[in-house]
Amino acid sequence: MRLAVERGLDRVRVEDIAAEAGVSPRTFNNYFSSKEEAIVGSGMDRAAAVRAALRARPAGEPLWQAVSHTVAEMFPGDEDPDRAWVARVQLIKATPVLMAERLKSDAALERALAEVIAERTGIEAERDLYPRLAAAAIVAAVRVALDYWLDAPAATALRSTVTSALRQVATGLPDPSSVPASPLPG
Repeated sequence: MRLAVERGLDRVRVEDIAAEAGVSPRTFNNYFSSKEEAIVGSGMDRAAAVRAALRARPAGEPLWQAVSHTVAEMFPGDEDPDRAWVARVQLIKATPVLMAERLKSDAALERALAEVIAERTGIEAERDLYPRLAAAAIVAAVRVALDYWLDAPAATALRSTVTSALRQVATGLPDPSSVPASPLPG
């Protein structure tokens, strides 16, 4: 990712990434199908981390409270996010082929969330719609919140934006004309 931010995606080759990682191109190809997958490839790690963090939440905690806490903790609070991380996320957002990889990564996260949501609710993700629908809504809310935050002036903390998006989903996306005008918590 760092190489892509520094040089531009088109000027980064598999050989460059392999050399930076200290592996051969052949070894690289054993783990990744493309440079784009490698650049966005932290999705599986993210899915495993979210799965573990959500499983670690208290069993009696309401589902949406547990989800909101777990997901919001992935993002910086009041402090500014690392500039290098922001540059990477902006590169992904601005590059269609990387956005496609981001969607694949998001799908892995959805599967992990659906699995834990099914466990927490006592239903089966393969037979019941709710775990997969809730997971998809959560991932979409985070993606939209992140994109909104990147596009908006830095008036709010990223975690607050994500928390607001998750709260809106959890409450059934009430009609905006029936709620206070502020889209983000104060």
